Amino acid sequence: MLKMMTLSIENVRPEDRETVIALLQQAELLTDDLPPELPGFVIAKEQETGIGVAGLERFGTVALLRSVAVEPQHQGRQIAAQLVDRLLETAQADGLANVYLITTTADRYFERYGFLPVDRQDVPEAIQQTQQFSALCPSSAIVMKRTVNNNAA
Repeated sequence: MLKMMTLSIENVRPEDRETVIALLQQAELLTDDLPPELPGFVIAKEQETGIGVAGLERFGTVALLRSVAVEPQHQGRQIAAQLVDRLLETAQADGLANVYLITTTADRYFERYGFLPVDRQDVPEAIQQTQQFSALCPSSAIVMKRTVNNNAA
């Protein structure tokens, strides 16, 4: 009989930092500009082992969805979907207007969450000033946006 593992999604704690970095490096995602305390990041755990991560960096009424990664052996189980859904729910509950992301490979994946490509010039200055936007991601990367609250400023 197969025993189902219990998946929990929780806020990243300081002791999760090394796991978060390992997950991102395994997925070939950026770690150079991670905020020290990882505020806004969530981690998916099975039996206390981190198997997935995603982050939401806030800038006033907008945010950058970043660092979505799941261990390869756990992919295909909707773990990333649960992480992204949790962060989008948080963004909406917190009254944010729009969530942006920058990707070189996952634009089709994020379209299913309502993200649409936007022109780099139309991205708010706060997002343009992030290291991800200005330096770390190539200029060929696709910038996407999803509105989470139509009535937000």
